[in-house]
Amino acid sequence: AVGALVAGCATSSGPVRIEPSYQEASSSPFIQTNRDAVAKLTAGFDMASLGAGPVLVATVVNVNDLSRAAPLGRTLSEQYATGMVAGGFNVKEIKLRGDVYVREGAGELLLSREIKDIARNHSASLVLVGTYSAAASFTYVSLKLVRTEDSRIVSGYDYALPNDRDVQRLLAVAR
Repeated sequence: AVGALVAGCATSSGPVRIEPSYQEASSSPFIQTNRDAVAKLTAGFDMASLGAGPVLVATVVNVNDLSRAAPLGRTLSEQYATGMVAGGFNVKEIKLRGDVYVREGAGELLLSREIKDIARNHSASLVLVGTYSAAASFTYVSLKLVRTEDSRIVSGYDYALPNDRDVQRLLAVAR
């Protein structure tokens, strides 16, 4: 009888996968970590002293392959732009313009030699640029706010993301 009871309780389908909830999604540590990074990057920042032009947010790229951005880089850039808008910055959406340097599969790449031309075309006073580098346990992210007038870094912030399943999936680059 005991054998029949134990056999009746076992499932043949293996472990049951528990789906994430909307509650968990709304409090995602990934999103909060990126919001905190923008807040720290811009803490005490006096926009008036740097000009009235908008801020551009470039695609965050892999430090080992600046010509290609994985979904992680594009996702981070989108969240940084949102965080800067929430912080009161005038952020210009450059994806909507046809004259921005865009490489297929990479998003909006903004390399140092292009900053002045693109910024001039968009009347931008600052550009947020960044890189990431995946290591064994963490992905390290470096952010910089660059003044377009003279390419001077006016603020910087470094942080790390744990290489959990979500980050690993976002790091994958389709070939």
